[in-house]
Amino acid sequence: MSNPQPRRLAIVVSHPIQYYVPLYRRLARRDDLAIKVFYTWHAAEAPVRDRGFGEDVAWDIPLTEGYEFERVHNRARDPGTHHFGGLVNPSLVRKVADWQPQFVHVTGWAWRSHAFALRSFRRRGMPTLFRGDSHLLDLPLAGPRWLAKRILLGRVYTWPHAFLVVGKANRAYYEALGVETQRLHDCPHSIDVERFAGAHQELEAEARRWRQALAIRDRARVLLFAGKFEPKKRPVELMRAVRALGDRDIVLVMVGGGELDAEVRSIAALDPAHFRVLPFQNQSRMPVVYRLGDAFVLPSAYGETWGLGVNEAIACGRPVLVSDRVGCAADVVDRTCGRVFPWNESSAMIAAMKELIADRDRLSAMGAAAARRAWSFDIGVTESALLRALECVGKG
Repeated sequence: MSNPQPRRLAIVVSHPIQYYVPLYRRLARRDDLAIKVFYTWHAAEAPVRDRGFGEDVAWDIPLTEGYEFERVHNRARDPGTHHFGGLVNPSLVRKVADWQPQFVHVTGWAWRSHAFALRSFRRRGMPTLFRGDSHLLDLPLAGPRWLAKRILLGRVYTWPHAFLVVGKANRAYYEALGVETQRLHDCPHSIDVERFAGAHQELEAEARRWRQALAIRDRARVLLFAGKFEPKKRPVELMRAVRALGDRDIVLVMVGGGELDAEVRSIAALDPAHFRVLPFQNQSRMPVVYRLGDAFVLPSAYGETWGLGVNEAIACGRPVLVSDRVGCAADVVDRTCGRVFPWNESSAMIAAMKELIADRDRLSAMGAAAARRAWSFDIGVTESALLRALECVGKG
């Protein structure tokens, strides 16, 4: 008896994203599925300007190996994902259709080509699964902005056959916009946990040597911020909170860059006992970077749709402190592995930091719990969830 033909899944996404590529590779290894990724901006051929970091960035891990992909020509005058007209790909729908997929997975709608593709695939009767990570944590459910969003997305969200829901805040967003429950399929944001959790002892030893090179004393308790130095992530407010703790055995390591770089470095220079500032670190270094800290802090005020750095930190065995405006807070962070504090209450952030680092034994136990919890958000979990969604859509 002959084996059934594998189902064909086309994936439309702007560019190779380091969090998504491991999933593409896993899917490509399956015998029951054939995938092809269509990139609408770039395919990581050269460094690309990162507006948050303020520099050209090329990731130092392979992003286009192990799966089939095609870069679709983008005619935008100002290409990129920073505005609606940044992705203009007239041949996208035809190229996807010519590949003859049974399903199309589209990431994001807020670019001309992706919105047009969603509508076109609906008209062609091609089952489409939409993936986004928007939430309502920093958008009030009232006023003209919310009304405009409801009107616009009330139309756009009639086009996908199904929605891949990344977490609780994302589900609440779709529900508030009237998307029917039967079209919502849980499919969590995830990372390749093994890349961060593997070789744990060697990475811990390397991090200890790095801390020594940074003149961080053995008895110090170290908090880590890693990301863009930009207002929405509140790095300056975090530094002020650390100073307010008044504990000379607390060190905050700031890793990154961006528009607030000069201010961050100025504060650090005034108080070298409490701060170390490191430049942007590429992907291959991140498993060591997270281990520089005893805990990871993400105090964002807005625009943090998920915060995959939190996933990476717990995979490295580090407890996390996050604000309630971070999209993953309700899913990833529980009392065993971290704390969630109100984004706009400095006293609450200070209290959470003080509680977390007060007891070294508890801090260690929370790190172990974090490492275990990380596997609930591994790419294997997302792979299984996506296959279940395909099965449901195929039956529908």
